[in-house]
Amino acid sequence: MKDEEAEAVLRAVGRQIKLWRESAGLKQGELGARIGYSEDLVSAVERAVRVPQPEFLDLADEVLGAGGKLSAMKEDVERARYPKKVRDLKKLEDDSLELGAYTALHIHGLLQTPEYAQALYEMRRPAFTEEEIDQHVTARMARKSVFDRVPRPLLTFVQEEVTLRRPVGGRMVLRRQLAHLLEVSRLRHVEIQVMPTDREDHAGMAGQFRLLKLRNGKTLGHLEVQLHSRVVSDPREAQILEMRYGMIRAQALSPRESQAFIEKVLGEET
Repeated sequence: MKDEEAEAVLRAVGRQIKLWRESAGLKQGELGARIGYSEDLVSAVERAVRVPQPEFLDLADEVLGAGGKLSAMKEDVERARYPKKVRDLKKLEDDSLELGAYTALHIHGLLQTPEYAQALYEMRRPAFTEEEIDQHVTARMARKSVFDRVPRPLLTFVQEEVTLRRPVGGRMVLRRQLAHLLEVSRLRHVEIQVMPTDREDHAGMAGQFRLLKLRNGKTLGHLEVQLHSRVVSDPREAQILEMRYGMIRAQALSPRESQAFIEKVLGEET
């Protein structure tokens, strides 16, 4: 599906660059030569075919005498680089007072280190290009701003034991990821729990999911599997997910027990 929101941003930026360039009496090749980019790239940016890097906008702003007007577009352009489903999910996360997630196959996205996320995206098939991998990793790391938001939201995570042991990206990447989990788990508004593999009762056998409690009092679910991502807005379905998540948290190790468990696994990896 076409990402109309991102396309509109890129068209607006491309149009502004073209207007400032023409006002300065420069051809595309001349602007490219002055800012260190090819004529083809300048043309692609003006036609909204390529996403300009922040450095491109800063240099073009300086050379064209735009007085900061082109540089000011960097934030909008950066958001346009992210896939639409990531932008939509980040909006929900930014509007949440409470976020909970049960994750079964890998470390949850909000808890991932850049190296771990990079390794995950390198495994995707059909294979992503290097540019696509960079785009996805950057977008995932941008979502972590939810940890720093004021007022602080309550963030809870339940991780399957296997996610702590699967060496995504290699042993060194896993060790750094486990150390990062311990660091994040010590934040007062974050609780990380581990679901041991030997648990007989498990309310999450239907698969992983997220819960988001918004400022307006509404509770949403979010499901993502293979090629599909869906927000659960039906109150009855969201209530079922909320019930299951409560049971999952009760069946998992406590946050303090989970810290000790993660420390134990990290010790086994060193």
